Amino acid sequence: MNWRATTLLSLAFVMLSQFLTGQANILNAKKPEEIGVKTERQKEADNDAPMEYGYVDDRDIMWSKMTWEVIDLNERVNFSLYYPIEPIRESNRMSLYDVFVNAIKEGKLEDIYVDSYFTEKRAFEDLEATLSRIDTTDMGYEQLNAGEQVSPEYIDKRDITAADIVEYHIKGVWYFDKRQAELKYRLLAIAPVAPDVNFIDSETDDGSNLVELFWVWYPSSRQILHEAKTFNNRNSAAPLSFDTILNTRRFNAVIYKEDNVHGDRPVKDYVVDNSLFQLLEGERIKEKIRGFEEDIWTN
Repeated sequence: MNWRATTLLSLAFVMLSQFLTGQANILNAKKPEEIGVKTERQKEADNDAPMEYGYVDDRDIMWSKMTWEVIDLNERVNFSLYYPIEPIRESNRMSLYDVFVNAIKEGKLEDIYVDSYFTEKRAFEDLEATLSRIDTTDMGYEQLNAGEQVSPEYIDKRDITAADIVEYHIKGVWYFDKRQAELKYRLLAIAPVAPDVNFIDSETDDGSNLVELFWVWYPSSRQILHEAKTFNNRNSAAPLSFDTILNTRRFNAVIYKEDNVHGDRPVKDYVVDNSLFQLLEGERIKEKIRGFEEDIWTN
């Protein structure tokens, strides 16, 4: 067998493996109900865990820079973090926001914080005021004034859903590992961002009342995000996990803050009322980080 035949055979084997991973048991299913149900042999063969981070000693970090970035979900390249806005039960797919909320509700994800500095921990009960709004209609107030119990149809409840998420904020650190002589990035935290639930349906809402719903300590969520799959535009038979997308930075993001002498002052505080210049400042910070690795070898 020549090298070309060997290469084609290896490629076919890889593609078949990816296909079986994306559509478990689809070729062997005798009924539609059996599609997606892995056999015991497949379960034993699965190494269903996210790739572990290597240990990095503090003495190996020659240089580091903490950054905060915004992932705009209106950009096509970031759609995989937004869709589907309603869970697809048949394929067990859901939005990244729904993955987070379901894991918090079920108690699988506990490292939830109020800000990116992890100063105060939150439980799901503490998030209800942020994620939901309960109001009473005029007819409900009339029942209250009459001393009656408010009928359920007169109670207006509005929950933040996956469709309301506008962007994600992420916090991470760029560092130069002198042992491996390489500039690397480690994602530390992520936060879904949506309009304030109290004004989300207001006609005067201009998008300026965006709030960070909660911050997730990313390393503790990796197994959950590894099990949650998203659509792969290039190959629907090989879905990607949210952990893969975020760790490999398969998204577009803009830096809106870096650690600095001014108390980690955001870009918008010193580049005022000019979105273009704020974007350029974010790109300047990014290029400064990239330039550090080049300067290491040229100086």
